[in-house]
Amino acid sequence: MPEPSAPGGIRNAELLGVYTNDHLASATGGIELVSRMLGEHRGTPYERRLEELLDELREERTALCGTMAALGLPVRQYKQAAVWVGEKLSRAKLNGHLLTRSPLSDLVEVEFITTAVLAKRAGFETLRALAEVEPRIDGALYERLIAQADEQHQWLADVRREVAARVFGGHPGLADAAADT
Repeated sequence: MPEPSAPGGIRNAELLGVYTNDHLASATGGIELVSRMLGEHRGTPYERRLEELLDELREERTALCGTMAALGLPVRQYKQAAVWVGEKLSRAKLNGHLLTRSPLSDLVEVEFITTAVLAKRAGFETLRALAEVEPRIDGALYERLIAQADEQHQWLADVRREVAARVFGGHPGLADAAADT
């Protein structure tokens, strides 16, 4: 049985709607997390780059919304709300400190956003590839966002190693290739 298709060569347009909404919800969660991280790191060497990262994440979310609108894919608000609530609830995680912020919180947050950057990069690659058969998708935009995600990941990987060394000891050193891919 042939797969459902939409104009421009998109197969499984309904699944593309699910996929892009999942990425959009993740973008919302990433913005919330980086906003919180920025609040925790005001006045530190991380502040300026976290501000840039937050601006970039907002730009990426806007780009994804634009692509969804161009393709006629609806934004599922319940997914946005669920991720927003989930991010707030994640602040109550058991981290060894009941009433204060744990140093482990910094490491967990950096590890989470580092991993999330790789996941969104994969989504950008999917949309860039789809742009080859769908003229409503700006392939050059997604090419630029992939490069931006690579820069974000490199910086975050360095920060992750610094924070891990600060929390547990040792030296940040160079990344293990397997750990940062």
